[in-house]
Amino acid sequence: MKYKDLFKRYGIFVVLLILIIFFSIASENFLVTNNLLIIARQISMLGIAAVGMAFVLLLGGIDLSIGSQITLVNIVAAWLMVNGKVNPVLASLAAIAISVTIGFLNGFIIAKVKMPPIIVTLSTMIMVEGFAYILCGGQPIFGFPKAFSVIGQGYVGIIPIPVIIMIVVMAIGAVILNLTYFGRYFYAVGSNEEAANLSGINVVRVKYLVYTLSGLFAGIAGIVMLSRTNSGQVLAGKGFEFDALTACVLGGISVNGGYGKISNVVAGILILGVLSNGMVLLNASQYTQMVIKGAVLLFAVAFDSIQRNRQSKS
Repeated sequence: MKYKDLFKRYGIFVVLLILIIFFSIASENFLVTNNLLIIARQISMLGIAAVGMAFVLLLGGIDLSIGSQITLVNIVAAWLMVNGKVNPVLASLAAIAISVTIGFLNGFIIAKVKMPPIIVTLSTMIMVEGFAYILCGGQPIFGFPKAFSVIGQGYVGIIPIPVIIMIVVMAIGAVILNLTYFGRYFYAVGSNEEAANLSGINVVRVKYLVYTLSGLFAGIAGIVMLSRTNSGQVLAGKGFEFDALTACVLGGISVNGGYGKISNVVAGILILGVLSNGMVLLNASQYTQMVIKGAVLLFAVAFDSIQRNRQSKS
């Protein structure tokens, strides 16, 4: 295997290792059990939502409404539990059902009306944010049953429950991509939509499925976040779509569709988690973190574009 192929396959894990070594040297509080558990818990919601974003990117699309869906799920579930006195399980399922419906509608408009995904999901993002604000009046909602906090704050042994949920969701994502014909369809449509259609793949239904799954995973992430914070907030999912996109592209999911795998997305998520946590320990400002995250996304997309151009010339 050539060195450039090795770098392409394992380069992201090398970057992750370098970051871990750097922050371990820069801060004595980084490589301790408690901090590592904090990182794992912090990235759990992102990891769940990133699976849906990965599916969408594999299709050659994008979903900018993920963060807004997480916010709406927060507000709806919180409102139902506090104001509607609804059982937490039913409230959570109802909120996730709304998120799934939003995802399906995104897929329907993109597949049937043939509008660009970036425009559709940007519009959805704005509308959903507005609905969430109207429902809560811009005020946080809190006062949930104590048992509800177990989802976001509980442990199984020393492992946080949100981390277990993330691992299960990512395992499901990997199974779908690697062991089902749906996964093969995702790659086929992302590589060449017209060829996939001519080969008998129902491209419209595939888009329905992918955006619906994106809504489902965003909904699950929203419930985990609500349980962890114990407060429904209108800014709960703010910027989540950016972090999910960065993690996926950093993990090798092509923005042009048709290439990538969940295992590398895990590395991308870990890099963002380590980077954010390490910068906090080093007292880097929020704006410095924004600059670095933006640069990471730009680098990842540039690297993907360079690789694509080389492949097209070879």
